[in-house]
Amino acid sequence: MGDDPHRPRRTKKEPVSLCLPMGLDEADMQRLDQIIGRRRRIKRDQSLYRMGDRFDMLYAIRLGHFKTYQVNSNGSQQITGFQMAGELLGMDAIGTSRHQCEAVALEDSEVCEIPFSQLEELFQDMPVLLRQFHRIMSKEISREQGVMLTLNSMSAQQKLAAFLVNLSSRYATRGYSASRFQLRMTREEIGNYLGLAVESVSRLLSNLKKNGVIDVSHRDLELLDLPTLRSIALGADPCS
Repeated sequence: MGDDPHRPRRTKKEPVSLCLPMGLDEADMQRLDQIIGRRRRIKRDQSLYRMGDRFDMLYAIRLGHFKTYQVNSNGSQQITGFQMAGELLGMDAIGTSRHQCEAVALEDSEVCEIPFSQLEELFQDMPVLLRQFHRIMSKEISREQGVMLTLNSMSAQQKLAAFLVNLSSRYATRGYSASRFQLRMTREEIGNYLGLAVESVSRLLSNLKKNGVIDVSHRDLELLDLPTLRSIALGADPCS
């Protein structure tokens, strides 16, 4: 994949070690590196795995973005999350050995395959790795649960503000700009995830732009006033 001028730019040097930084020393990183399998490229709109597929791999996103979704009883999709480089896919299947959702690339992406059986063997010899993995799982579960519980009690404006603040924080954690990035998901997908009509998403983005909180053009987004955006997410209404 060639360089994409719209990809978020790192604000610090990208680590050259692995697809998934784990905070390990060099020797342990080398052992982990040995079990990581091929780098797999996933084209835009292609599925990495589907609901019900047998679980044998975790996937560390090296490049690109994904969405995960489940299919409701009426056959419609319900998006359950958006994932970006530096995050893990497939943890939903650890307990059942079957994937509970479908993961689809939002753009041309690349993942590193991590055979879970070999990872479990490493856990026995490397308690530090096991602790780090538990920490990653705990943070991911807490983040998803926190987002879903919070969104249920929010107004439409709060939901969108919280969504943008969450994206900003995750990009910053991974060394990207916290204020300038491109929305890899469509307005429809954002609305599906937040439980909002696409018209509401477009209207709310326009209102935030009108009030100088953000600047948005198609999918290019700049957070001009992150403190105000955070205040909106917490229930303040400075844009009224």
